[in-house]
Amino acid sequence: MHFLFLSSDRFPPFRVDVKSLFREELAGRGHRIDWLLQSAEPVRRSRVIRWGGGVAWVGRRMKGESSLAALLNQLFGFRNDLRLFRLVRRNRYDFVQVKDKFIAALLAMIACRRRGTRFVYWLSFPFPESHLYRAAQGYSRFPLLDRARGHLFGFLLYRVILPAADHVFVQSEQMKLDVAAKGIPEAKLTAVPMGVALSRIPPLRSADVSSGGHKKVVYIGSLSPTRRIEFLVELFRQVVDGCPEARLYLIGGETRADIERLERLSKELGLEEQVTISGFLPLEEAWEYVRQADVCVSPLAPNPTFTPASPTKLVEYLAFGKPVVANEHPEQREVLEKSGAGICVPFEKGPFASAILELLQDPERAADMGMRGRRYVERYRCYRVIADQVESKYHELLSRSPEPRIGQDQR
Repeated sequence: MHFLFLSSDRFPPFRVDVKSLFREELAGRGHRIDWLLQSAEPVRRSRVIRWGGGVAWVGRRMKGESSLAALLNQLFGFRNDLRLFRLVRRNRYDFVQVKDKFIAALLAMIACRRRGTRFVYWLSFPFPESHLYRAAQGYSRFPLLDRARGHLFGFLLYRVILPAADHVFVQSEQMKLDVAAKGIPEAKLTAVPMGVALSRIPPLRSADVSSGGHKKVVYIGSLSPTRRIEFLVELFRQVVDGCPEARLYLIGGETRADIERLERLSKELGLEEQVTISGFLPLEEAWEYVRQADVCVSPLAPNPTFTPASPTKLVEYLAFGKPVVANEHPEQREVLEKSGAGICVPFEKGPFASAILELLQDPERAADMGMRGRRYVERYRCYRVIADQVESKYHELLSRSPEPRIGQDQR
């Protein structure tokens, strides 16, 4: 296959689904993928390079955090996306795929209609709902702007882009249900949950399991206020009371304010010595904490924008052979029930703390859960298996005659 891929991810993309699923797995099978991406780092001019199984057109990006810089970078990204008209006209792409972009999706729709090329959309997050939720809950710095974005993006996504797409990939089975409820036929929706590249995570070693000393409980992920990670710090008082050698490691944090907020709370609860907050770490360093963990945790606060999520951290924990405590959530519940790799409880401090203590105090059961989790990932959630499913869906799409386009040249 030969297709063009536009994504909101910057170049080079760091998200595991783009990097592992497309650049490594699908491109590694001989499929050619051309890319339209904006540079992650400041560059004075756009460039064209061989990358990821094809050619990448990398758009210009200027340095700075000012409003003017942000506006100019939006314009640079838009100008780079306009290249798709020339690319679609010159190349016989099997399809064009757009991930998590709205204006670029409209451009791709027009270009594909002109050439009779299939148009595929990939939705990884409920962006319209997120903007509206942030504005309603007071998390937004510019609530009026977020409300406007939420309504505009919702209209474009559910009334224009998805109805026009030949196929739509979504992040989870719950998101599939949510999108179908907006009027999009389930027949053209495919759920592709997050996975891991097992080539980067070797099988569990006996040295990875803690023996003696502190009992390590590890969380990797965002510490932003919307995540309500205060929940973990507050319930850890109960964990320490039941297991004095327990230690909590919070690995992540986009801003210094995130870290300081949780440090103040830890001090108020008398947990300065028991709670460590690292801030952002490179992935390999973060994974080292997981490798040495006794228990890993995946709290997802009740939030309509998190409900359709497919948490990457959950499958990463399982890939490292770690038992998990997670709260009730469509995908977390399904994964832990099918794998037998952890305990799923309500998003309440008492049950969550009790589940952590239960696993810390029964290391044999915890180790058995961890091994079950690794086997589950090998069978269902490694990107080799996920690539098989995505590749099969692409072939199925291409085997069908494309739907006639209004105004399409039928010669």
